[in-house]
Amino acid sequence: MGLADIMARIRAAERAAGRAEGSVTLIAVSKVQPPDRVEAVLEQGHRVFGENYVQEAAAKWPAWAARFGPIELHMIGPLQTNKAKLAVDLFDAIHTLDRPSLAQKLANLQQARGGLPQLFVQVNTGAEPQKAGVLPADLSGFLKDCRAMDLSPIGLMCIPPEGEDPVPHFAMLARMAADHGLSALSMGMSGDFETAIAQGATHVRVGSAIFGARSYHA
Repeated sequence: MGLADIMARIRAAERAAGRAEGSVTLIAVSKVQPPDRVEAVLEQGHRVFGENYVQEAAAKWPAWAARFGPIELHMIGPLQTNKAKLAVDLFDAIHTLDRPSLAQKLANLQQARGGLPQLFVQVNTGAEPQKAGVLPADLSGFLKDCRAMDLSPIGLMCIPPEGEDPVPHFAMLARMAADHGLSALSMGMSGDFETAIAQGATHVRVGSAIFGARSYHA
């Protein structure tokens, strides 16, 4: 595949859905990818990337930002409360606000810093016990609590259950976002991003289709 192919498919999916060109942001998921693969994508001009691990991102992105210019960095993996301070200094958006303790930590950091990255609430649309995220039935109360702490999430994020049709999950997330006045939807990955765009995704998270299969021993 590669970056150009993925961008062409995103633009085609936007057109097919009757959406404006450029209404979907491609987050190139660069976690545990060899540096040469990431630099090749940077050299093609892409500047929006996603990372799952705070310490991995902190070890590599400041040098790339110094070399290539401003990068828009998205935290798309689970965020440990004790890594929140480093995360808010490093990332432009956090897609995994998923529990009250993290909301409180972020609220405290906002008070101290005067601002935060953009926030997405992760919703566990499949109610999977092993997966992070706010349960759909709890979302309304969680958002109310966040807003009472002066947090202002801009959208929702989900990862549908593996092996299931993602459409009902994407549609559910879109309905919940609309119900709560949230404009951003982070949904869709390498295997289903076109389906997600058809359901209203504003941000798609694509890794292996751009960079190739990951090597966790690289």
